[in-house]
Amino acid sequence: MASATGYGPEPRSYVVPAGLRAPFEARAWREFLYLMLSLPMAIVSFTYAVTMLALGVGLLITFLGVPVLGAALAGCRALGVVERARARALLRLDVADPEPVRIRNRKDGRGGPIAWVGGMLRSGASWRHVLYAVLSLPWAVFGFGVAITVWACGWSMLTYPLWHWVFPSYTDTPGIQLYGDGNGDGFYLDSAFEVAMTCAVGALIVLASPWIYRLLTQVDRLLVSGLLGPSVLASRVVELESDRGTVVDTAAADLRRIERDLHDGAQARLVALAMDLGLAKEKLREDPEAAAKMVDEAHGEVKLALQELRDLARGIHPAILTDRGLGPALSALAARCAVPVNVVVDLPERPAPAIEGIAYFTVSELLQNVSKHSRASRAGVDVWRSDGRIMLQVTDDGQGGAGTATGSGLAGLTERLDAVDGILVVDSPPGGPTTITAELPWRS
Repeated sequence: MASATGYGPEPRSYVVPAGLRAPFEARAWREFLYLMLSLPMAIVSFTYAVTMLALGVGLLITFLGVPVLGAALAGCRALGVVERARARALLRLDVADPEPVRIRNRKDGRGGPIAWVGGMLRSGASWRHVLYAVLSLPWAVFGFGVAITVWACGWSMLTYPLWHWVFPSYTDTPGIQLYGDGNGDGFYLDSAFEVAMTCAVGALIVLASPWIYRLLTQVDRLLVSGLLGPSVLASRVVELESDRGTVVDTAAADLRRIERDLHDGAQARLVALAMDLGLAKEKLREDPEAAAKMVDEAHGEVKLALQELRDLARGIHPAILTDRGLGPALSALAARCAVPVNVVVDLPERPAPAIEGIAYFTVSELLQNVSKHSRASRAGVDVWRSDGRIMLQVTDDGQGGAGTATGSGLAGLTERLDAVDGILVVDSPPGGPTTITAELPWRS
């Protein structure tokens, strides 16, 4: 069921408080199962890693040591695949695959076994998998011990009223013995009050168990994401490669747009102008009045061609932005908008020219959206600096419903800002108003 605010489904309402539901929810049992499976998985990983590494190091005096070390790292990476899948299924932790092994090909362009082993030994991700295999065992032993103790004690004490009869019926004791001297004398949990108190303590342990499991698995989450996922440097390289592709695609699209505008606009008008002037030249002697009329029409075409060239140049980089800065440029931009726009620019100095240009064209595209799609009666543009970042905010009182869905103009704008470490945040509930905030690095 959709919520009244339009932001997604309504939250479910529960009669039982969260603290009482937690021991019976799927998350607690998934995390408990993860802790139970961690010990056998850690034993396998630790045994394999230590055995293969010791064997490889011992054989380094021969040629066999190097491929054995490569196999050890490859096996640890394979075990890492299983661990990521287990974390994804039981902890709902989605960790991306680490960066692939980079193999240096031979001169003939083909990689052989030696190149594969060399790439494996040079891979930092492979050695992080080995470190995970070594560190996971002591933590898995601790987590398994705590989890199984909490689970067993909690549920056995909670259900003690159901099975305390076993002691007097099948043993020589009246109940659970807390302490004694070994001769039958001691303190037993056998009275109704003691049985009830045991059940109450068990209930408290059961209620606390989900939070204990969650705390234990939080360390597992850190280990898996930190050692079995891509490194920060590799993630940054992938991000920069993606941003570079976005910048290249954007530049190519802009060049195609400029070429299309020149071909379909000013160029076509200038070709027609040349033809009209040629006809006027031919009629100059025969019909001077008609020739003068054609020259006058050609003069009008020249003015239109100049105006189109000015608009095209303004679309590439407006002169007012270069000469006077972002404030006057945005004011001129707002004057051409279809709705009244209030512009407030509070910048202590001018940012880097590249950032200034991106900020200008960001506001330009957002105001175009306001004119075309928002059905707004007024809009506002605010620009300020905050902690080394330039902030842009465009608001309107239109119908709302704007979003960054794939294929929309805002999605393309988001990609462009992301290419320079910028951010675009859209707040546009159905019915409006719409507030779009962009954040760019200052880089002055």
